[in-house]
Amino acid sequence: MRLVIMADTHVPKRARDLPAELWARVDAADLVFHAGDWVDEPLLDALEARSARLVGVYGNNDGPGLRARLPEVARIELDGLRVAVVHETGPAVGRERRCADRFGDTDLLIFGHSHIPWDSVAPGGLRLLNPGSPTDRRRQPHATYLTARVTDGRLTAVTLHPLPPR
Repeated sequence: MRLVIMADTHVPKRARDLPAELWARVDAADLVFHAGDWVDEPLLDALEARSARLVGVYGNNDGPGLRARLPEVARIELDGLRVAVVHETGPAVGRERRCADRFGDTDLLIFGHSHIPWDSVAPGGLRLLNPGSPTDRRRQPHATYLTARVTDGRLTAVTLHPLPPR
């Protein structure tokens, strides 16, 4: 199963649209995750239309329309891999412990908010992934997103993709 993982798109405030490279990945993916801060509903509509399957949550910059359509936390099982998606996890210091306490029944936690890519493992084995942002790199050298695979209930081939400057 081919995954695309994104967050903090902020369309149309930080970009008019997602980069073409990311749209191509969406079109080829079996499942797309979006960890919040969409900003406007048309991007949700477009991702729903182009994704084979979409799992998303709302973020702190998402208004009532998006909050009515998306949960704060999404949970899904992929061939035995237990996945949760949330926008905010708090400060980097202590993140693994906090997330292990809150999502201890989960194998993988996908989150956003910081625009900073993150890949770590919490006590107990919870894997934490933040794809950064494909449209607003903030203090990072590149805008980014993630791809991965689920094979036999295991997360494999996690790859951070830097995008060229716009």
